Amino acid sequence: MQSDYAEQFQRDMACTEADWLRWLPGAVGASEWSSGPGRATVRIGTGTLTLAWHAAEPRVIALMRFPRLQVSFRFEGLGAEERRVFMQRFDLYLQRGGG
Repeated sequence: MQSDYAEQFQRDMACTEADWLRWLPGAVGASEWSSGPGRATVRIGTGTLTLAWHAAEPRVIALMRFPRLQVSFRFEGLGAEERRVFMQRFDLYLQRGGG
């Protein structure tokens, strides 16, 4: 996990939009949130996180194809520590492992 998170950044997520929408409620935890097509707004204390996403071309490795979702994160009204605390929980929830 990261030790700090910028006010704005993008991520390449290895999932479909359906996966993302299924995981999002758990990832934001008790934070109030609302969503629309391709975006969501999460209330974090007195600030907000705006998420915007769109499907990207799948990643292809040999004969395997992996879905990709480009996700933009934009925090407003949150300090570095508030962003870190929220994102560490968010990242931990979305962490997927193999075995």
